Amino acid sequence: MNPSLFLSHTDLERRTMVKFSKELEAQLIPEWRDAFVNYWQLKKNVKKIRLSKKQKQSLQQQHEHEHEHDFGFSILDPIRYVLRKVPARFRDNDDKTPEIVQVMNINKCEEGDEEEPYEAESVQIFSEEDELKEFFERLDEELNKVNTFYKTKEKELVERGDLLKQQLDSLHSLKQIVHDRRKKNLQSRVNIQSDPPSLRGSDYSDTSCELDDVGSPVSAINDLSPTLERNRINIMGTERRAMSVIGKPKSGVKIDIPATTPARTITAVTSMLYDDLAKNYKKNCPGDLFFIRKKTESAEKMIRKAFVELYRGLGLLRTYSSLNMVAFTKILKKFDKVSNQQASANYLKKVKRSHFISSDKVVLLGDEVESIFTKHFANNDKIKAMKFLRPQQRKESHMLSFLVGLSTGCFVTLFCMYAIFAHFSGMFAATSEDGYMETIYPVFSMFALLSLHLFCYGCNLYMWRGTRINYNFIFEFSPSTSLKYRDVFLICTSIMTAVVGTMVIHLISRSSVLAPSHIDAIPGVLFLFFTGLLICPLNFFYRSSRYCFLRVIRNIVCSPFYKVLMVDFFMADQLTSQIPLLRHMESTACYFLSGSFKTHQYETCHTSKLFKEFAYIVSFLPYFWRAMQCLRRWFDESEVDHLANLGKYVSAMIAAGVRLTFALYPTQLWWCMALVTSSLATVYQLYWDFVKDWGLFNRSSKNYLLRDELILKNKSSYYMSIVINMALRVVWVESVMHFNMGTAKSRLVDFVLASLEIIRRGHWNFYRLENEHLNNVGKYRAVNTVPLPFRDIDSDY
Repeated sequence: MNPSLFLSHTDLERRTMVKFSKELEAQLIPEWRDAFVNYWQLKKNVKKIRLSKKQKQSLQQQHEHEHEHDFGFSILDPIRYVLRKVPARFRDNDDKTPEIVQVMNINKCEEGDEEEPYEAESVQIFSEEDELKEFFERLDEELNKVNTFYKTKEKELVERGDLLKQQLDSLHSLKQIVHDRRKKNLQSRVNIQSDPPSLRGSDYSDTSCELDDVGSPVSAINDLSPTLERNRINIMGTERRAMSVIGKPKSGVKIDIPATTPARTITAVTSMLYDDLAKNYKKNCPGDLFFIRKKTESAEKMIRKAFVELYRGLGLLRTYSSLNMVAFTKILKKFDKVSNQQASANYLKKVKRSHFISSDKVVLLGDEVESIFTKHFANNDKIKAMKFLRPQQRKESHMLSFLVGLSTGCFVTLFCMYAIFAHFSGMFAATSEDGYMETIYPVFSMFALLSLHLFCYGCNLYMWRGTRINYNFIFEFSPSTSLKYRDVFLICTSIMTAVVGTMVIHLISRSSVLAPSHIDAIPGVLFLFFTGLLICPLNFFYRSSRYCFLRVIRNIVCSPFYKVLMVDFFMADQLTSQIPLLRHMESTACYFLSGSFKTHQYETCHTSKLFKEFAYIVSFLPYFWRAMQCLRRWFDESEVDHLANLGKYVSAMIAAGVRLTFALYPTQLWWCMALVTSSLATVYQLYWDFVKDWGLFNRSSKNYLLRDELILKNKSSYYMSIVINMALRVVWVESVMHFNMGTAKSRLVDFVLASLEIIRRGHWNFYRLENEHLNNVGKYRAVNTVPLPFRDIDSDY
């Protein structure tokens, strides 16, 4: 979010070499922009005062000049002229005393407020100057706004801190209970093993147990019920059956671990199934606290993450306080300079006594969070704790720029070599184009489309950074491992350099004595190499980003079984634009798994019924995953918009299936159906793009057909983007026209159309995240809200 979350007043004063307005623009928290002092408006008020003063001086000089010549010249005129030019410091005390602005508290507040809002009252010439009055009224409004916002956020963070301390107490009590129970179980094992053999066959009914709704042992809870009541904790996620044994507790808390990952969802489902199978079955269960321990570990992770977000929020609020203090200081100094008054000293006293400066709750709570986190989550290691609480952003290196340039140069050189070799070898001649297109085209197109998508994503990162859209916060990326645009460009150019280099090697090998089966296996080796690189556990070539990508793909595949995050459905939207890439992966896999690279029977896959049926699945999967995400979001949030969004992806699925059927059976009926379904799906998608995803077409907006808040200054960019997105949405028309072209030209057209869809998606990404960023700004959301595991049992009854 902000590279310096803990800027002190002294640190900001040292950076006076840079114009403060630019410094404030660079350092302010984007989501809280409207809550900051409007430094730019106050500067305009100061400029108006300066212009008014100049006009007044000009009129006064003109009047004096006219008055001098009304009655001719006088011998005293030279003396009067010298007196007018004498500097103020050489005049009498009555003349040189500057006019002082008094600052008073004249507004009354309700009882219970810590302080009163401040309003400046000018006592001399200021009461007569409209510009001065306007300036101080604006200053009062800004000071009250800053104080109000600071109080609100401070109250939220303090309450969150108190709640987290209660959660931590519950966690410690539960961990102690589990530890004591495990120790008791171990002691019971030792006692049983030490009993005489004649007693070991006895029925130890007191050590048997049955499972509750989520797999927790009821007998264990019976044994622990005094401790649970003393510590106000109930272990079960759903305790209806356990209540019949334990009895409804008078008060307490229970663990509620949300299914935010597929693993947690699968664990909960399997626990319920296991309970159904074993509900009337008794057995010895010394290890039945397994599920409780798992819940305890999950609860600890949630509380640790909540403490990190709390500390981050405290840092942002401290930055907010420091920046506003410096802004008030700067603007008052400008006012003194322009008006030749001494307003800053008096007004700054009131600013320093205001709540956002005088309150020390945020500082004390920050120190307390540091000590708590160090003690309970970092084994008293202060350095380790700070790595969690203050993750450092990676410094941008010029070496990355050099590597990007180097890899780009290599790519261009190799591509020129490939074009020359392909031309002279007659690779795209009519006699050889079919075989070459079946072996090389799918692999090359797959990596080319992937690289193009990465390039568009790098451009998105560059634009988001330039417009201060906080994509790391929106996607919940760690600032220490998140990719910068240079990183993405390096990955993109490296992939394409390796691909084109492999193609050059393939062309050269065709003229050698190597067997054709060995030569045609080269694309498969390249595919296996990049697959191995993606899953490689060694810490090189952006391992954290590779594994983050794999986790997101896993979440997309398992989308119905867990809570959907922003990064998950954003990536699923990217997959809906990469259906050609998935089809190329299907062709490549079929080509090598069927052994066609050895037999050179290229029609094996395309004539296979299984291949044709699987093509429908590949074309449907991205839309199906996205539809399941919408269904899960509707289940979690109960918003009808998610069901409407689900309908959009269902219509896209139908349109894709009909177009695929028309490609296999080009009859007039299927042509009409493809045209109708695709047209309806396109209209649905365009409406959702403009109205829901981009937030445009607001009739009541002050910007015609746009929205009130715009990040880009040039409004025409939005109108052009509407037209571009609309044009690129209808490129599917080519798929139903069936132009008569050769294999090579047809594949080239398909590649161009697939590339246009990826470019459209990259263009769509910027405005989609801009709208999401503005939603966060509108709600002042700058810190993620982490769900907490323990909640009151009384709220369930």
